[in-house]
Amino acid sequence: MPFDLTERLTTWRHHLHAHPELSLQESATAAYVRAQLSELGIAHEGGIGGHGVVATIARGAGNRSVGLRADMDALPIEETTGVPYASRHPGVMHACGHDGHTASLLGAAKLLADDPDWTGTVHFVFQPAEEGFGGAQAMLEDGLLSRFPMERIFGYHNWPGLETGTVMLHDGPIMAAAANFRITLTGSAGHAAMPHLCVDPVQGVAHLIIALNAIVARAVDPLDAAVISTCMLKAGEAQNQIPETASLGGTIRALTGEAMEALQARIRGVASHVAATFGLREEVSIKGYLPPTINDRAQAALAAEAAAGIGLAVRRDMAPTMGAEDFGRFLMEIPGAYAWIGNGPSAGLHNPGFDYNDAILPIAARYLAATAKAALG
Repeated sequence: MPFDLTERLTTWRHHLHAHPELSLQESATAAYVRAQLSELGIAHEGGIGGHGVVATIARGAGNRSVGLRADMDALPIEETTGVPYASRHPGVMHACGHDGHTASLLGAAKLLADDPDWTGTVHFVFQPAEEGFGGAQAMLEDGLLSRFPMERIFGYHNWPGLETGTVMLHDGPIMAAAANFRITLTGSAGHAAMPHLCVDPVQGVAHLIIALNAIVARAVDPLDAAVISTCMLKAGEAQNQIPETASLGGTIRALTGEAMEALQARIRGVASHVAATFGLREEVSIKGYLPPTINDRAQAALAAEAAAGIGLAVRRDMAPTMGAEDFGRFLMEIPGAYAWIGNGPSAGLHNPGFDYNDAILPIAARYLAATAKAALG
């Protein structure tokens, strides 16, 4: 029976979509990827940086090497798409399209395995734990680049709203650096009718939120993109008690590592001074740092030329996003480029109604394969 790539890509994605797994739990996903690679006759290794899988195709006497990467994890979101292949795991879904990324990387491997017109080595990196759990860092710490040497690396993310199948490549920053913060203020609890006998952390948190917003407005160059968003609040259980503690949490974003360092320092300083103003003690935690994703200009140009060379629509004019992606961690080690491929009109990423567009699966697979060939050339 002939191998129909588009049909197989769709089958792969629908299976992955129906069986999503959260970050650090992608054991069945990794096993499925390995099973498909075995069926394709492509050598691979598993268990890299957790549930990571790396497949390799080496051909001819060429000594060039390149990596192609896709992420595999899902999100803790209840799916509402109603599609026949919807998630079978309550409260977990592929709301970011990693099912499509994984399927299209398998497709790129198939295309390159069947294409005799290249020499060198291609490593296909199936990464776990992208959604804020350090999967890229874990793979690097497990010797990814020493065990599977690659001179450069490429990847992509589907992009809702961008024209279906259009490839967008940025020069420089494409996605922001990000980190999560939590600040806890501790005072002295007591009866709400006698606030003078208490030290009220709720008042401190209220002023702290305003002060945090002023950091971006007054401490960051207006030409630099930066965001501090407070997204969580927690204080007390009773309406007639001033609690002992109050806390807030949120996210920090910036397009450069330097701006991120400045934001973190100012957050710690503001929290300390607000706490002192109200006689409180502060505890500041900043975790889950992701570096900015910054394309190497030469690699972005190479990928754009490769995409255009196989007839794909290419854009270079879109602004970066304050969303974050740990592909940037790979780009701190070796040059490369990260693309957006248009998902067409669709629900947004991380939305319970989101679904990766099957129509871009063969486009993405062809883009990845063509970019690898151009890098090896």
